Amino acid sequence: MSDMISADLVDLDLSADTKEAAARALAERMVARGRVTDLEGFLADVAAREAQMPTGLDGGIGIPHCRSAHVTEPTLAFGRSAAGIDFGAADGPADLIFLIAAPAGADDAHLTILSALARRLMDPAFTAALRALDDKETAASLIRGDTTPGTAATSASGTTTGDPDATVSVPGATAGGPDRTTSAPKEPRGMPEGGPSTPERTPGAPGETPNGAEDSAGAPGGAPSASGGALSAPGGGTSAPEGPASTPKETPSAPEGGPGAPENIPGAPEDTAVAPAAASAGATAGSAARTGQGSGDAAGASRPFRIVAVTSCPTGIAHTYMAAESLENAGREAGIEVVVETQGSAGFARLDPAVVAAADGVILAHDVPVRDKDRFAGKPTVDVGVKAGINRPAELIAEVREKAARGEASVPAHAPAGTPVERAGGSTEGYGTKLRTWLMTGISYMVPFVAAGGLLIALGFAIGGWQIDKAPSVTDHFAWTQADSWGALLFQIGGVAFKFLIPVLAGYIAYGMADRPGLVPGFVGGAIALDINAGFLGGLAAGLVAGGVVMAIQRVRIPPVLRGIMPVVVIPLLSSALTGFLMLVVIGKPIASAQKALTDWLGGLTGTNAVLLGALLGLMMCFDLGGPVNKVAYAFATAGIAVSEPSDSAMEIMAAVMAAGMVPPLAMALATTVRGRLFTAAERENGKAAWVLGASFISEGAIPFAAADPLRVIPSAMAGGALTGALSMAFGATLRAPHGGVFVVPLIGSPLLYLVAVAAGVCVTTALVVLLKGMRRQAPGSGPTRPAGHPAGTPEGTEQPVAA
Repeated sequence: MSDMISADLVDLDLSADTKEAAARALAERMVARGRVTDLEGFLADVAAREAQMPTGLDGGIGIPHCRSAHVTEPTLAFGRSAAGIDFGAADGPADLIFLIAAPAGADDAHLTILSALARRLMDPAFTAALRALDDKETAASLIRGDTTPGTAATSASGTTTGDPDATVSVPGATAGGPDRTTSAPKEPRGMPEGGPSTPERTPGAPGETPNGAEDSAGAPGGAPSASGGALSAPGGGTSAPEGPASTPKETPSAPEGGPGAPENIPGAPEDTAVAPAAASAGATAGSAARTGQGSGDAAGASRPFRIVAVTSCPTGIAHTYMAAESLENAGREAGIEVVVETQGSAGFARLDPAVVAAADGVILAHDVPVRDKDRFAGKPTVDVGVKAGINRPAELIAEVREKAARGEASVPAHAPAGTPVERAGGSTEGYGTKLRTWLMTGISYMVPFVAAGGLLIALGFAIGGWQIDKAPSVTDHFAWTQADSWGALLFQIGGVAFKFLIPVLAGYIAYGMADRPGLVPGFVGGAIALDINAGFLGGLAAGLVAGGVVMAIQRVRIPPVLRGIMPVVVIPLLSSALTGFLMLVVIGKPIASAQKALTDWLGGLTGTNAVLLGALLGLMMCFDLGGPVNKVAYAFATAGIAVSEPSDSAMEIMAAVMAAGMVPPLAMALATTVRGRLFTAAERENGKAAWVLGASFISEGAIPFAAADPLRVIPSAMAGGALTGALSMAFGATLRAPHGGVFVVPLIGSPLLYLVAVAAGVCVTTALVVLLKGMRRQAPGSGPTRPAGHPAGTPEGTEQPVAA
């Protein structure tokens, strides 16, 4: 932040009485520095951002901010108001105002500024020093981080003490009246002499009930203070306990279980931090001794640590709900309340806002953008892929508790929601990761159309026969008592659903890149790809082109008078025209030729080539069990049948992919049945569910087994999957539906041979798993007696998994 603020961007006597006037006064300083080129245009952008959500924070803080084409480089201006200015915070006016300006498109810079500033605002000593300073250069130095709060406060008060750890009182540090009283310790405070009394709120202690401004004045969004110093809420008037302070390194370790045991202090060395479980216990034990807190607070401190979580995956069928179940089970085992929102294909039931507000931490386990992620702003957050939620839920829960103990908010409070890609992960993601996110966003919205349309078409063939595609339109002829008419109806409805595949794919790829402005050109480009027979490849290209065009248009500087019509008229008009031009004139025909060549190649696959392709697809389907490689194989298969008249080769590929995907969970279910002693009790229970998951073509049913023993399970699954895929292609089995498992066997060409292929792969995988597991020592706890080395504290009869 060293080049973002200087003394001439600081106003310690801000005379504005409204947030608009305050923004103008600070923006004029930016204009004088050449950081803003158009004052009115920039202020319009600030006002637009303010209209989305108030930027006031508890503790007397206002942070108006925006991205604007009129900003030349990321800039921060600071103003201090004696009377206070209303920025919409619950605890009243703000006296410390930070105006943040970032160039359009500089997403990383914008979020970095917000994050860095929010972390500093969590320190009461920092805000107290800013309220007491009378020198602009010192204020700018403090905000940049060149000066420590203790040094700045000492300089402001003109007092030097002989005790370097002494608390420095900041006189007159009020905002809008005497109710906001502060005290600024030079370093994080240890335990005061004379008793076990602790600060008003211990940072991040798991299990504490947030009390809004009364618990965390000066911390944005109610985040716990990053310093030991106490900052009273309005009307509270509570200051820090008297007594000398000590730095984290000097804090003595209290006897175990004894009073005064220090809780986790942000910024302290790891060896002084208390583990999450101990911190929770410490919070309960010490709650009654807190200044000004009674039995009600003690009861609140004894409640379980609360976590809200969101799970989502590209298809929204398996990973989403398995991760939710895994997190909930791990939470129950740890004595923690975990409430999960599953954002699946069929939509999602939004978490109750009261539940989100009461949560102590957030876990986001997702492979596609989390919808409405800004609900969790300001809370300790762990953001990972959805498979991490399945494979290591206990680690994620421990991690979010550690973040809460440190007072670390992973998502800046009141940060702008951004595009779906910005909501999906960190700002340090590489282009390859973002590209995958964009493509998975489009595919996740396309899959329901593929499933519905494919099943309807398959049912139409099953009811009306294989000539049903030649039937006249049901609008011209429909007989209620004839099966052929019902078959034609289903077939034609499915055909209409299939016409949406490419436009939806392109539209939501563009949406993943540029948010809602990308939808119109994306759908237009996808429709053009469908019209010129560019197929699946054309849809991918159209989505990327449309998203790129919109992002380019959004970076162009425009007159302020046009801002109101940009999202409604200008962006849809220009982006659709440019996308259409590129698709029709420049890249459409080459892509259509490539799509035709791919189709012809698939149609010409016979004999050994087809069998080898089936084996390769089987290996891919079983390699990561629903991960990126699995999704590539599945997308390749669905692309082939995502046309009104797919070739036989395309339908054979779809059949091979689904058959191979069924093998791993069915094999694990069979293995736990025939040789249960090789598996833990939990794995045997998972094996029961794997029967249904495998039969339904949900490969993720084998993930618990692969996670526990990857070196034995994954190679075995790949061998069986390769065999099944090769046999399916050799038998010439065809499938028009993209999903359904055994429930669509009547719609499969050569169904008996298809089942033989699946059974062969299941038997091979089962045999290999049993053989490999049998070659190592017996799983601990599987016998009637406890063998040597049985984990202490584990009841007899409870089996433990053996690492690979």
